[in-house]
Amino acid sequence: MSKYYSNLDLCFSALGDPTRRMILQRLARGEATVSELAEPHEMALPSFMEHLKKLEAANLVKSRKEGRTRICQLAPDAFTPAKDWLNEQNEIWEGRLDRFDDYIKNLMQERNK
Repeated sequence: MSKYYSNLDLCFSALGDPTRRMILQRLARGEATVSELAEPHEMALPSFMEHLKKLEAANLVKSRKEGRTRICQLAPDAFTPAKDWLNEQNEIWEGRLDRFDDYIKNLMQERNK
């Protein structure tokens, strides 16, 4: 089992919301203040802060205080848990499809005998 599974549910839950995905897309371009991140979203700041808390709990976003301003950035290797899990699932399904393809080929060969 991957060492990232313990954080996987939090990661996918955080990615399941369009507002949080927009925040991550913005942070992919570089760090930003909370105000800059909140500006395009039509919601009260406390509601917006709940989105940031969920992203931080999932280790997707890190923040720091500079004076009275909170600066956010993508966490290093933020998407590693999701990427690793998806890669594992892809390998499983590719293996299953390869075995199914072999099975069909064998059936066709037996049928043509």
